[in-house]
Amino acid sequence: MAYALKCLTEEQKNKFDNEGFLIVKGLYDPQQLQEIKDTFEEIGRTGVPGYYEPDMTAGADEPLKRFPRVMHPHRFNDTAKRYMLHGPALAVLEDLYGEPPLAAQSMFYYKPPGAKGQALHQDNFYLKVEPGNCIAAWTAVDEADEENGGMLVVPKTQDYEIVCPEHADAKESFTTHFVKPPKDQKAVPVVMEPGDVLFFNGNLIHGSYRNKTKDRFRRAFICHYANASATRIGQYYRPLYHADGTEVELALNADGGPCGVEFETLYPH
Repeated sequence: MAYALKCLTEEQKNKFDNEGFLIVKGLYDPQQLQEIKDTFEEIGRTGVPGYYEPDMTAGADEPLKRFPRVMHPHRFNDTAKRYMLHGPALAVLEDLYGEPPLAAQSMFYYKPPGAKGQALHQDNFYLKVEPGNCIAAWTAVDEADEENGGMLVVPKTQDYEIVCPEHADAKESFTTHFVKPPKDQKAVPVVMEPGDVLFFNGNLIHGSYRNKTKDRFRRAFICHYANASATRIGQYYRPLYHADGTEVELALNADGGPCGVEFETLYPH
């Protein structure tokens, strides 16, 4: 029996299937965005021992030491978990998958002025969702454009095989991996307004610009999901969650790893 779309149009679903990505406008309202902003402003101001420990002494010349990305905030913050399970986003994901989604990861990027971008990469290189694929839901908390470090996607690479990354340019990327686009295919900018959500396939090649502004953050709340019929995922993403917040364990896919590995010179251990 064919899956009947619940919230997306056939045009939107075809866009995702044919291009590998889809922007859904205004999926978060201003009040919800303000709650996200307030939550992560507090996390960024104080840190969270054992989970998020930025270098509070870092100056403006080290923006990503002072404001590194927050990994898995749903594991220590109820607001982050609630918005990882945001009903409208889960409804879109169910239409894209044709089955319920499972929430696997949350992240928050502050992307302060001067921050490096992230070199082109493929998410399922890290999550290793099998069978099926991961889908990212990338929510713009601020305006995101070419100047303040907005997103880049390489359309129609959703069917491109997961490849072993090359070494990224440390001058432009804060992570070490780089996936070169196929011949004659180029990365294009994705301009977004606050509350817009970019959904994209786990094989889609994507990345982001450096934040070239002097006074604009490019904050984003980003979550990754797996299809309910998946049986394996990387260790870093377990446990996963049903829409009601209950945990679900998938078998371990030993090849997985964190979403991008930072250069050691930026984040010494």
